[in-house]
Amino acid sequence: MRNRSIIDDNTLNCCWRLLMSFFRSFFSTFTHPDIFTIHPSLRIVILQFIACINEFNGTEQGRFFYVDKIIDGKAIAAEIREEIAADVVTLKEQGVTPGLAVVLVGEDPASRVYVTMKEKACEKAGIFSDEHKLPAETTEAQLLALIEELNNDPRIDGILVQLPLPDHIDESKVLESISPAKDADGFHPYNVGRLVTGNPLYQPCTPYGVMKMLEHTGVDLKGKEVVVVGRSNIVGKPVALMCLAQHATVTLCHSRTQDLPGKVAQADVVIAAVGRPEMIKGAWIKEGAVVIDVGVNRVGEKKLVGDVEFEAAKERASAITPVPGGVGPMTITMLLYNTVEGAKRRANQ
Repeated sequence: MRNRSIIDDNTLNCCWRLLMSFFRSFFSTFTHPDIFTIHPSLRIVILQFIACINEFNGTEQGRFFYVDKIIDGKAIAAEIREEIAADVVTLKEQGVTPGLAVVLVGEDPASRVYVTMKEKACEKAGIFSDEHKLPAETTEAQLLALIEELNNDPRIDGILVQLPLPDHIDESKVLESISPAKDADGFHPYNVGRLVTGNPLYQPCTPYGVMKMLEHTGVDLKGKEVVVVGRSNIVGKPVALMCLAQHATVTLCHSRTQDLPGKVAQADVVIAAVGRPEMIKGAWIKEGAVVIDVGVNRVGEKKLVGDVEFEAAKERASAITPVPGGVGPMTITMLLYNTVEGAKRRANQ
């Protein structure tokens, strides 16, 4: 305050206009891949600074911040995985190797592919991966007994039971049998309760990934109107709570919401997780809104689309995630992140 008293307001305003002019000229030269090569910490500072300029200048001028950016989930996930790998090295120097147990029951093709991806990600990050691939005939009692063993295994910091399970096994009972301290997926009622009360231990991986994407893109949710379309326990409900914790005003919608186009049109940030191909039309998106599309829907034999009409929406959005290549890479990344956080707690015991 003492420094400000020796500079009159006209001088301050002049300096501010010159600074803004410089940053507009400088950052208008960036393309999306360029800005993501900056060191993650520096990039966040730069983007938050630009966001402040945008806020000061008004929404119309502020559109230069995003300039029709495609949010690259692969790039953000790669940055976080580098940080995870560095944390693993530090933990190993302390005599602690993070361990993730993955349990697969049955022969579901998509689940097998997903489990293989997790195994490879663990190996690359230096995390001990303990795989348990069980036949579809495995009984509920046998599965619960295995989970109890893993709960008591000191090498394991995170346990993930791949869903869906065979019909004869109660998914809720299985998920609740996982120790809350090793619930790397964040689905145990204890961890859900901690999320609701604003004191999370483990947070569900996909919603957590969405929040990390917003953070890395420089989106400040404070005071923003966020519309979440989809009310699942896996994505919709937890991501709404996470946005609320960031001081956003959150509207949780679903397929039966009346006047869904009107609700979406009010949003500064739209998070789509309803599971219906291109249900959210591009014309509904407010000019300059940020769109996070969690949906992955197969149309025809090969084509994958999200819950948002991408081509039309990107013409109106200031930033948008593609499908594929958007939120998807973040889910496994945050699973690794949660596992390493569990290992850190073990190291500090």
